[in-house]
Formats: sequence, structure tokens, C-alpha cells
Amino acid sequence: MQDETDSETHGWLTGWLPSWRPTSMSLLKSTEARILARIQSELRTRFVTLQNQEKIWTLTVTNKHNTEPGTVSVLPPSTPLVLLHGFGGGLGLWVQNLDALCGRRTIHALDLPGFGRSSRPRFPSDPELAEDLSVSAIEDWRRAMGLERFILLGHSLGGYLATSYAIRHPDRVSHLILVDPWGFPEKPQPGAQGSVTRPGPPRWVRVLASIVSLFNPLAVIRAAGPWGPGLVHRFRPDFKQKFEGVFDDDTMTEYIYHCNAQSPSGEVGFRALSQSLGWAKRPMLPRVPLLSPTLPVSLIYGAQSWVDSQTGDRVRELRPQSYTHIEVIEGASHHVYADQPHEFNQVVEKICNSVD
Repeated sequence: MQDETDSETHGWLTGWLPSWRPTSMSLLKSTEARILARIQSELRTRFVTLQNQEKIWTLTVTNKHNTEPGTVSVLPPSTPLVLLHGFGGGLGLWVQNLDALCGRRTIHALDLPGFGRSSRPRFPSDPELAEDLSVSAIEDWRRAMGLERFILLGHSLGGYLATSYAIRHPDRVSHLILVDPWGFPEKPQPGAQGSVTRPGPPRWVRVLASIVSLFNPLAVIRAAGPWGPGLVHRFRPDFKQKFEGVFDDDTMTEYIYHCNAQSPSGEVGFRALSQSLGWAKRPMLPRVPLLSPTLPVSLIYGAQSWVDSQTGDRVRELRPQSYTHIEVIEGASHHVYADQPHEFNQVVEKICNSVD
């Protein structure tokens, strides 16, 4: 696995800072293991090797009832579901969704290239090339997994990449599910008429935005050294609350810290894609008409999210002859799947069952 040197460190600091940070891939592995231990269904984890020898950390979950030896399922094979996490995340964030969604189908969740436990390639600074690196990796992963068609669900940055993938590989996606997708609208010009006034992004987003133009987005977590975990607790206390039904300790905030305190890679790619934290250099809305007109698309938003759900209306307008469905979940912010997992699981299960 590649271990790229942090771009924000140099000279003698290069050798000192990694030991100064209380993190390692081993600590990420053990923290993730505590999370996956809460999953009741059958699961398998492994590294899937791509053509370029990069590795994608992959979790596959199936229902125990459907895998008991000697039993014959009376249900036809169901379309598998593939989950793509958002910026700074990893496959462990789906812990409240996997058991509920694997009743009739196999679920594959992966750490995107440069995130979590996957390989950390060197992303180009060109936004088109950076996007292509991730989308090509998803396609190589699909071939290595032997998947023909699947339901593709992406959250935030994962939604952006899922849409790009569906445009390039329309024969592989049975239904595209976008959860609070990042990077769709074009950045409005100051004072533009018809612009919608929305609440500003949360404090942690504004803090990251203040440094993104100078450093990689998560450089502050690494630069904080032994204070890094406390920094995550301070700016993301909501993560402990989101998963309090599963953990009564700091497991999830520790997981977020260890995912993002490693050598930067995926965040370098994200910086290449972003003109600022909330906007993409290559916004996705103008490319929505390139989606196959026969591809069903569902968009799920949190009612209290900083992502504008009206973007979903624009997607529907751009596909007048195609199925485009929009759901807004009350009581949920950007991390819809964790804020209201029961409602989210019900919505996604209904969408998936409509495919079969």
C-alpha cells in the first residue's frame, strides 16, 4: 500500500510527525473491527486488487437466513447494492444500515481510493483526471468482484462519483441512489437573481473551508498531533450522537479520526475536484442529461442538511422523460443514513425492492 508523504510536511518534520500523531493503519483496523462486530449478518472483508495493483478495502454483507447450508431460497436472486461513502468517511459508517438492507440482497461497501483502508494513490491536480482516477477504480473493482449489474448508492462525494460512474457505465447500474450528493449545482455568482438563501454550512465545514485553499482539507487534524482526536471530538461531537444507538463510547469519532489522520490521498483528490468546499470545479448538474434516460434515479436529502434539496428538482427537470424520485427525510442533516437510520433504511429498501 502506498504511503505518500504529507504535502504539508517537509524536511526533518517528515520523519517526526507520523510518530507524533496517535494513529496508524493498525489502529484504524482495530477501531473498524469494533464497529463491524456490531453487524449481525454474515460478513466478509478483504482487499480487492485492481489492475494497477492498488487495493480497495471491501465489505460484503449477506443475510444469515439466506446463507444457511442446505436451505433453498424461494426468492429470485436480488440485485446487489453497492455503497459509496462521502468525503472523509469509510465503510464503517454504514453500521446502522447494513443489517436492515441485506434482508433480500447482498451489500458491498468499499473504502474509496485514498480513504479508509484502501490504497492511497497520488491524485493528479487536474479535476477531470482526479475524477477519472476514482471512477476508473470503481469500474476495476466491479470487474474484480465479478458484478454485472447493481444498485449504486452514493453519499455526498460518493454521490458525485456514483453519478459520474453511471454516466460512463450505464449498462452496469440498475438504479442510482444519491444521498445528499455533493458537487451538483454550479456556484452562484454574488447577487445573482433567483438564488435561494439557505442556512450556512455547519461550523466544521466553515473551519475546513478556511484552510482548504492553503492546505489539504484535513491537514489540521494531522498538524494537531496528539491533540488531533480531541479536535475531532470538538468539531464533530454530533458523530457520537448519531451512533449512540450502537455505541455509548467514542468509537465512531475515533474511527473518523483514524480514517483522516493517515497520509493524505483521497482528500488531495477532493481538493482537486473542489473550487471551494461546497462547490465542484466540474459541477454535475450540467452532465445530468448524459445519464441514460432509462436509468431510474432516486435522490434522498436530509431536511436540515446544508446541501440544497432543490437541486433534486433541477435533476428531475433535466430528465423530463425519465424516472427521477426525490425523498426528504425529516430530522436528518447531511448524514441522513446516521441521523435517521430507520427512516433511511425503509426508503432505500423500498427503492431496492422496486428494482427486482
